[in-house]
Amino acid sequence: MGRCASRNGHCGRCERELPFAFTMAFQPIVDLQRRRVHAYEALVRGPEGEPASQILEQVTEALLYRFDQACRVRAIEQASALGMQESLSINFLPNAVYEPEACIQATLEVSRRVGWPLERLIFEVVESERIHDHAHLSAIITAYRRMGFRVALDDFGTGHANLDVLTSQRPDKLKIDRQLVMGCDSDPRRQALLRALVGLARPLEVDLIAEGVETVDEARWLFRAGIYLQQGYYFARPALNALAEGVEARLSAVLDGPSPGDGATS
Repeated sequence: MGRCASRNGHCGRCERELPFAFTMAFQPIVDLQRRRVHAYEALVRGPEGEPASQILEQVTEALLYRFDQACRVRAIEQASALGMQESLSINFLPNAVYEPEACIQATLEVSRRVGWPLERLIFEVVESERIHDHAHLSAIITAYRRMGFRVALDDFGTGHANLDVLTSQRPDKLKIDRQLVMGCDSDPRRQALLRALVGLARPLEVDLIAEGVETVDEARWLFRAGIYLQQGYYFARPALNALAEGVEARLSAVLDGPSPGDGATS
């Protein structure tokens, strides 16, 4: 991991301006059991709504730490300006964190400045690359939870975010990847895997979030299977520097609509 560059409260890696502009879009994570928006995930976009890939391709290794810090600050500033009352979920790369207590200072400062409660911050571990240093990730998760944050593992069930990570990590939430969610209302194999995750999550005291929910039938099956936190295009697409509208009608369609024949017991 190298050495932390923080000196006298300042960091040479993180505090300079980025050579490109970006903004945030916000997508709701709904709680079907409580019929409300549970949180919003902050997603990187270009200033005019350009896709995240156009921004991320400009993030060189030398800019990684600055970008990670800038995303946290920008997400909190924009969420506060929008009057968001729900929790805010922010993605982060564990390899962009040298020392949890040092690298969190910009987050703490902007939270104090805009009055954002720390208990309403969720950090999503992005495992787009394999985490070789599990002890380092454990230290980050432990430190963040001690500070009052919650931690989620993203894309669980595919790629590098698989069951073995739970032998050493203690996240608050697991975000189930779209590959396991799509077509779950009619796919017995996916249904079996998702039910197994529900059974696994309970004794581990982990909340499950289904990602990539795109149909009302998927949402209904997941709800009846006990997966109440959901996110996806069915409920709302990411809104550029705005909060989603019309979510309540989508929640009602799931909860008050006709019961499918297969249900969660099929």
